[in-house]
Amino acid sequence: MIKDNQKVFNRIHILLDAIIVACSYYLAWLVKFNLPFFIDDDAGVLPTSTYMSALYLLVPGYVFLYNFFNMYTPKRATRRKYEIISIIQTNTIGILFFMVVLFILKQEDFSRQMIFIFYILNTTLSTLVRSFLRSTLQFFRRRRYNLRYILLVGYSRAAEEYITRINQNPQWGYVARAILDDSVPRGTMYKGVKVVGRIENLLYILPENKLDEIAITLSLSDYDQLERIIDLCEKSGVHTKFIPDYNALVPSRPYTEDLMGLPVINIRYVPLTNKLNWLIKRFVDVIGAIVGLIVFSPFMLAAVIGIRLTSRGPIIFKQERVGLQNKPFHIYKFRTMEMKKDNTRSWTIKDDPRVTKIGKILRSTSIDEVPQFFNILIGEMSLVGPRPEQSMFVEQFKEEIPRYMIKHQVRPGLTGWAQINGLRGDTSIRKRIEYDIFYIENWTFFFDVKIILMTIFKGFISKNAY
Repeated sequence: MIKDNQKVFNRIHILLDAIIVACSYYLAWLVKFNLPFFIDDDAGVLPTSTYMSALYLLVPGYVFLYNFFNMYTPKRATRRKYEIISIIQTNTIGILFFMVVLFILKQEDFSRQMIFIFYILNTTLSTLVRSFLRSTLQFFRRRRYNLRYILLVGYSRAAEEYITRINQNPQWGYVARAILDDSVPRGTMYKGVKVVGRIENLLYILPENKLDEIAITLSLSDYDQLERIIDLCEKSGVHTKFIPDYNALVPSRPYTEDLMGLPVINIRYVPLTNKLNWLIKRFVDVIGAIVGLIVFSPFMLAAVIGIRLTSRGPIIFKQERVGLQNKPFHIYKFRTMEMKKDNTRSWTIKDDPRVTKIGKILRSTSIDEVPQFFNILIGEMSLVGPRPEQSMFVEQFKEEIPRYMIKHQVRPGLTGWAQINGLRGDTSIRKRIEYDIFYIENWTFFFDVKIILMTIFKGFISKNAY
């Protein structure tokens, strides 16, 4: 039934897109040639029939492009922003093709202003209509309509995570009916989904044709059955997807290569290994560090005076940390503690007696970190990145926390994705590493800009910085 509904929905969707393209084009023509501020001397050189005849190309052309770029595939679990990005990309390609065709046909008098207005209107209307359809479908799915029933083959961490996400997102309209597994006892239940039999029961379940999807969620130890299971599922015609049980090893967006037809999955893709990305980030670091030193110079002067007047010892505290490629470097900070021999032997805790009165202010406002702009200038640190740790903690954490050492594949940062999400000071190291790895794998220039802006607006004052 769900397959038939999907076919009907797709046909309606195609019809809606054709109407949107035609309406957007006609509205663009009305705006261009009927509003006073758009009319110019050469307006109307081409007859209306010539402009309208372009619809014979535009309507089927856009429908073809939407289909080519998978705009009609189910997007239950796709985020709204990705669908909007796809609409913009597809419409941009469509308008470029249209202009190329006009150039080939030597239609120099065709209004470029009208084409631009059509592009804006078509993109806007397509986005609004698709957003409305998505919201409507999500409304009905939450009320248990238009559901897709799924059988899970294999009980594993992947199966548990998949069930958890389905339960947390009823708007997707997925229902996990049951699990088949050879090693977990029948009757075992996870969040309302029960193990009902062995994997071989697929031979009896598939012919009944009561499933919309099969999710293969085998544990790593059962991967020898994978080929046989996929073969069975594909013969039945049921849509099958594979959810690997190695999320702890491979990132959500692995970097793949094609070696003459042999697919190769790289365990981790770090965007900053790209030379251009590295140069962009380094340029921003240098400019940002110079601007930072200028902007914070009054605060630095106040910190120097405060430290000198309230305690004995050096103004700048220097400590060895582990940076890029596990290489040690000395990080610079304003000294916030009394000078004692054990300052480098443990973390600071709440109400730590070693912290001076001026030190508490410097720590809570992050002013103590400002000298690290000099670390950034000399290339030991970056404006944004994972915070560096002392070597003794690195040795400890790399044995206790999986993937901890991945953070050293990029330069450590003055601020980071973990820090602006509240993971500073005496907070969970495991959670901090999760945020650091997410940043490393998903780095973009605009991601850095976002983190810097969030640091400026909410990151300087920290209740966790003791």
